[in-house]
Amino acid sequence: MNARAGTVYLTGAGPGDPELLTRRALHLLQQADVVLHDDLVAEEIVAESRAGAKRVNVGKRCGTKKITQQEIHALMIEHARAGRIVVRLKSGDPLIFGRAGEEIRALTEAGVPFVVIPGVTAAFAAAAASGFSMTDRGGASRLVLESGHHAEERTRVTDDPHHATTLVRYMPGSDYRRTQEGLLAAGWLPETPVLLVSCAGQRRQRIHRTTIALLHATAPLPAPAILLIGRSIAMAPLRDDIPEIAHGQS
Repeated sequence: MNARAGTVYLTGAGPGDPELLTRRALHLLQQADVVLHDDLVAEEIVAESRAGAKRVNVGKRCGTKKITQQEIHALMIEHARAGRIVVRLKSGDPLIFGRAGEEIRALTEAGVPFVVIPGVTAAFAAAAASGFSMTDRGGASRLVLESGHHAEERTRVTDDPHHATTLVRYMPGSDYRRTQEGLLAAGWLPETPVLLVSCAGQRRQRIHRTTIALLHATAPLPAPAILLIGRSIAMAPLRDDIPEIAHGQS
């Protein structure tokens, strides 16, 4: 696609593997005048942008803010009004816990045209690397995505007698005991399988398998991490720990 000057492209960078970047996202990066990227976006993907593009890290990670959300809005609007092609590059998919809603509202109020380019979200990369289906006919008919930053610890499954849910918690933090207590209080069974996936879809990916009952005894994995919880995890022959993926291999 030919990018339009004066437009902001809210673009999903995927989980980290450049081969999981969509063709459309790659084409936009190769045309960009300005790339405003999150801190979690892999360096290999930022490097795919046009050689002359201005690359600006506007990431906020682990509670440390290099820039405010309002300043990000201002940068997008400023560069777009100057007639530049702006790629706002977000880890995973921009519409899943990427604060895209706030940026869409800011661009709309400023009268700046924008396009959303979806990407592969971390949950899908984590499940694919782990080798299980999040919506297995024998284990789960419902998929719930939530953020650990604002997660209701009352995430309930008791309305489903079979607990046929796969719960994915983004940004779970490192207090696994609190997570465990919240899940048990919400009606999850102690023997429910849990996967902790660190750096899904990247070279340094790590996967650890446990249960809700043992979650409190699990050492936190490096951020960014994601939790996958549910009976469907037990449907696949998973190893207990996979230190890394075969990156770039089919």
